[in-house]
Amino acid sequence: MELRRLGRTDLRLSPLGLGCWQFARGRGLTGSYWPALDEATTRAVVATSIEAGVNWFDTAEAYGQGASERSLVDALRAAEVEPGRIVVATKWWPTLRTSPSVLDTFHHREEALRPFPIDLHQVHHPYALSPVEAVIRAMAKLKRKGRIKAIGVSNYDQGRLERALLALREEELHVASNQVKYSLLDRSIEANGLLAFCRNQRVSVLAYSPLEQGLLSGKYHRAPELLKKLSLVRRFLPRYQEETLQRTRPVVEAVESVAAEQGATPAQVALSWVMAKGVFAIAGARSADQARDNTGALEVHLTPAQMSRLDEVSTAFRTQPVR
Repeated sequence: MELRRLGRTDLRLSPLGLGCWQFARGRGLTGSYWPALDEATTRAVVATSIEAGVNWFDTAEAYGQGASERSLVDALRAAEVEPGRIVVATKWWPTLRTSPSVLDTFHHREEALRPFPIDLHQVHHPYALSPVEAVIRAMAKLKRKGRIKAIGVSNYDQGRLERALLALREEELHVASNQVKYSLLDRSIEANGLLAFCRNQRVSVLAYSPLEQGLLSGKYHRAPELLKKLSLVRRFLPRYQEETLQRTRPVVEAVESVAAEQGATPAQVALSWVMAKGVFAIAGARSADQARDNTGALEVHLTPAQMSRLDEVSTAFRTQPVR
């Protein structure tokens, strides 16, 4: 499998990474979004992903107040993965915090992820109590001290990303990546120019929710009764309402049609579409079977005609994305 360069760094990543939000053990406000996974399942998900060639893992401070990071480390150790063999990405949580918190709290990230180095450290969202420039310069201090290998941001629009790039340019550094939502059901970064801007600036795009948290697998369209089994938080989100199922059905049916042609699953086709756009896809998994299904996308290569069909049927979601 061909690895892709992350931004202007020397890091080489598989086109698909494993998202680790679901490893939060049900802790905290964000952690309760997913039912807690047991240790054996977490280890199986990580091991299956590694066996398929996935070499990077995306976690965050906010995912269970460090529980996801610690669960990831436990699973990597169980899989006998040596530090430096894989790439670890985590995130600082900006809510109600100022820029000094980036450095003041970083030892917690190091402790949670030890012995694995933090390769990519990201600002989870742009809404801190300090300006973009102050936050990104704090990240630059971590980079200069050798405590991280690359600086990333998440959920930054073009204006904020431009400010971050300018601030780092003065430090002779660069933003490696911008983690944003992107899928067949949310193509807004194409419409607003962010995807093109990132490409022009050599900022890698890391796509979260490339499967729209299961919608693009088609399982909820085929069996709407599954919606009743979702966590209370998820059950009332707009994306899981009947209206959304009807609006997204043409896209899901097109994905299923291409999947049949490819001898693949709908999830694999949806992930392959994202990766074919030159974007890194972050897919979570709550079982070894899901991880196996997701990583199968690395072997799916959509034809130009199939890409065009999927582009056409999903055009409306450039301006009216699923939320």
